[in-house]
Amino acid sequence: MIPLLEDDETLLDVCERLDGLLLAGGGDIKPQRFGQTRLAKLKSVDPPRDRVELLLVRRAVDDGLPVLAICRGLQVLNVALGGTLYQDISMQVPNALRHDFHPDHPRNYLGHDVLVRPGTRLADVVGVGRLAVNSFHHQSAKDVAPALAVAASAPDGVIEAVECQDRRFIVGVQWHPEDLVEDDPRMKRLFGAFVEEARTCHRPR
Repeated sequence: MIPLLEDDETLLDVCERLDGLLLAGGGDIKPQRFGQTRLAKLKSVDPPRDRVELLLVRRAVDDGLPVLAICRGLQVLNVALGGTLYQDISMQVPNALRHDFHPDHPRNYLGHDVLVRPGTRLADVVGVGRLAVNSFHHQSAKDVAPALAVAASAPDGVIEAVECQDRRFIVGVQWHPEDLVEDDPRMKRLFGAFVEEARTCHRPR
């Protein structure tokens, strides 16, 4: 766990001690961070968390650390590397599926399928084709950052996974695999792949 420190030098010193970076889910990112103004359906934002996570992601990517980004984490990853977001899918994506099943469904409820693209790191881990996932987000990636590529999408075209184009283990998923590990071994493999990458990236202390 990395605290929301205000001192950038200390944060970067913490980053020097990491073998990998996992970004968890959470609230919305302040739209000014990706060049937009606030829309009506934007929910709570946490500027200190935005600042810390954006700084850590950029440093982790520069250092070649493995990154696994979950839900909000995918959005932070995309914004950190120059991408933008839909602030609210229901407002901005025509004919969108329902993507936010909170709070009236359990965390392992499979809200919709995603289509995993062949030739991706994600496909190496979970396989190609349809994958049923849980879904608790109302935002998503819009313009994908230049360093990233789409690895999976929902039937309505909403981006559900991104990864680094140069095949390093920098993977973001819009669903919550941590809530599915007991039900789907592919989700456990995703965490296992991240841990293995962190092990091989181990840096001397």
